[in-house]
Amino acid sequence: MPDSWPSVAAAIRAALLTGDPRAKLMATRTLARDWRAGRLAFAFDAAMPDVPARPPTPELLPPNRMPKRGRGQSERARIALIHALAHIEFVAIDLALDMAGRFGGEMGEEFVSDFLAVAADEAMHFALLDRLLRAAGSHYGALPAHDGLWQAASETRHDVAARLAIVPMVLEARGLDVTPAAIIRARAAGDETTARILTRIFADEIVHVRFGTKHFAAVCASRGEIPENHWKTLVARHFRGGIKPPFNDSARESAGLSLNYYGALA
Repeated sequence: MPDSWPSVAAAIRAALLTGDPRAKLMATRTLARDWRAGRLAFAFDAAMPDVPARPPTPELLPPNRMPKRGRGQSERARIALIHALAHIEFVAIDLALDMAGRFGGEMGEEFVSDFLAVAADEAMHFALLDRLLRAAGSHYGALPAHDGLWQAASETRHDVAARLAIVPMVLEARGLDVTPAAIIRARAAGDETTARILTRIFADEIVHVRFGTKHFAAVCASRGEIPENHWKTLVARHFRGGIKPPFNDSARESAGLSLNYYGALA
């Protein structure tokens, strides 16, 4: 590998510091492609930012100040739901990038490959949802969004086990629980386009959670910890909020997150 090729850490940092949504998508896709092609050195010579760059909109509000999306099948409720999902996917790009850039040096090349693949998936999910918003006459940033998603990264920036326990194994796993119902509601409303996109996201999120559980088990093995017990300890220490049912036990099991992890906490 030529010495002049940039490091993967520098490329990840640059993507994290790209605030414009479209530019972030392109930077993330290019980064993932260059890593797969061997064009980035496995070197961690650039620090990850404490907070990634953000676009001027949406306005970010504390979760308790977020307006209610409302229920039902109105177009306004549909746009609010898609916007909320788009924001989750946009922040998820940065969560996956930060995972690879902050902990890749200690965890190795497979870890970097897995989470750069996650980042590319999240970028694709965001692009699909943003396209839905635009087709409905809206866009990402038109509505406020909650600012609590990055708190999980800040809370766990010191420890890869804590980050894995909270981000893929709690936050992304929650998507496995709630997305099937959203798919059913979209189909009931005759919105097959949204249902297809959510079905794709659901399938990808199973893979993402599986990456998390795989690497979490490896960290626990290296530290002499029992994964299920250590996960409970880390969740109790770092997650602000309970692990609440209903659970999609079959999807969680497919992702390597057995009931032995979360059953007692629930």
